Amino acid sequence: MARAYRLAVPALFVTAVYAVVVVIAAVVALTTGDLLALSYLTLFTRVEQGIEATLANVGALIMAGALWAWALWQVLRGPATGPSAELDRAARRLRAALYVATATVLLTSFVPSWPWWTTVPHDLASCAVMVLFRPVLGRELGPAHQAWIGDVLAIGGYGGAAVMDILDAFGLRVPLEVSWIFALAGLIWLVLVLRAQWHDNRWQRATVLYGIAALVVPMVLVLIYPLLAIAAKVYIDATAATAALMFIWLARSAHELTSPAAPRTSTGMSRSSIESGDVPEVSQ
Repeated sequence: MARAYRLAVPALFVTAVYAVVVVIAAVVALTTGDLLALSYLTLFTRVEQGIEATLANVGALIMAGALWAWALWQVLRGPATGPSAELDRAARRLRAALYVATATVLLTSFVPSWPWWTTVPHDLASCAVMVLFRPVLGRELGPAHQAWIGDVLAIGGYGGAAVMDILDAFGLRVPLEVSWIFALAGLIWLVLVLRAQWHDNRWQRATVLYGIAALVVPMVLVLIYPLLAIAAKVYIDATAATAALMFIWLARSAHELTSPAAPRTSTGMSRSSIESGDVPEVSQ
């Protein structure tokens, strides 16, 4: 598995070191009752004062750390080895924007208080990604004469969020209803992109599933919060680790953009796969 990716060895090393350090911090937390080191390693911030190092709390932080460890491996390993497709100008721009957006997700995770100088770059990078996806996905997103709708949704959703963050930094509050409109526009466009990406076999099914999970999992965790928060007081803080799912989707989308695209039949499988009798598998 390690040889299948261009940067597999350094990625595996970094991931292993991080995982070992998290395990050591968990043991320290259970022995000393101090969650400080473990929370900084897994949530990149300290938990609320007075929260005890119970088995449930430590377990929640370990799960957050496990998700970030998996994300490190997925992101740092780079593209798969082997021949790569030659990218046109639009694909090169999208790939660069995807990597920039990946870095901004890490930045906002490292600074959980989310000051404007972390959220604005993230919103702008996300806006660029969503706009640049359209020429690459092409017909998978719908008829060309409807392309302007995607641009409006992308710029309105993600660009609008950036404007709101800047205004907020200067003490100018935007009505909550406006923020919901921006959020809904961005959500609709992301769903359309994921749908189109699902039908474009440059990307593996697992990559698209990470994008879907990045949308769905945080909502589910918020809904079941009253149940699980009783057992783990750090539960709501630990849910911030779900940002790792978006981290993975962005990076994998960039990695796999160089994969040669084979023509699909109406069933969504490449012709060569059908003729050879091979069934595509979901890669992890």
